[in-house]
Amino acid sequence: MARTNPALSRAAAENGVDLGQNRSGATTATPTAAVLDEMFNTPGAGTGRLTLDDVIVKTGITFAFTVAGSVIGWNVTQSMPWLLWVAMLAGAGLGFANIFIKKINPVLVLAYGFVQGIFLGGISYFYNEQAVAGNYPGIVQQAVIGTFVAFAVMLFLYKTGIIKVSARSRKIFMIALVSYALIGFASLIAALFGVGSGWGFYGVGTFGLIFCALGVGLAAYSLVNDFEIISQVINHGAPERESWRLAFGLMMTLIWLYMEILRLLAILNRR
Repeated sequence: MARTNPALSRAAAENGVDLGQNRSGATTATPTAAVLDEMFNTPGAGTGRLTLDDVIVKTGITFAFTVAGSVIGWNVTQSMPWLLWVAMLAGAGLGFANIFIKKINPVLVLAYGFVQGIFLGGISYFYNEQAVAGNYPGIVQQAVIGTFVAFAVMLFLYKTGIIKVSARSRKIFMIALVSYALIGFASLIAALFGVGSGWGFYGVGTFGLIFCALGVGLAAYSLVNDFEIISQVINHGAPERESWRLAFGLMMTLIWLYMEILRLLAILNRR
């Protein structure tokens, strides 16, 4: 099975969803015996089936925790720059915990959102300071707007069927994503040696812009994969508690998309 967002792929696997199917093949999916057994052996049996509203509400709550954390990160990073690194490491740890934990824990999801918010607030503050120094302020606001616009556009393209998800498209996406990750790691190493004025490959002329734009494109397309998996998990009769795992996975992609857009705007404005 081709894997995309690891958290959402885990939700699919836990609920017997075959990601090799396309959307038309998944809309009539039948809940697995394991899923049905869990649903009907839970208090309030028959009322705990996952809905889209559940996912929307849990995503909204997690997003609110992320915003709260970002306000803290923005305001304390200048006086406590070490907090940025602590938040980055803690966010990674909580991310792995939420991906691999068998029974999703809402507290861990909210903690992830809050800690990642601190990191985002801190890194956004540094990008903003560079932008102001270079006389091109406002990139943080532009990145936030760009993230919401990209989300809305990709949701529209998915819902209207203009962009469809298939096993083939997932494989192509994964090849591109792995390639991007490997080049990104090499870019990080190169940045340590001053390549691209400390930006790594992102700061190397036209190639840097193309590379950064590719990152934005991959993150945006990842949303379509997320929408497809969420749709399949819901149609497969997953229990309501899976809404937290789906919300966590969707927030992972949104955070990635925001960071890619912010970096692209910073590079464009430097030029």
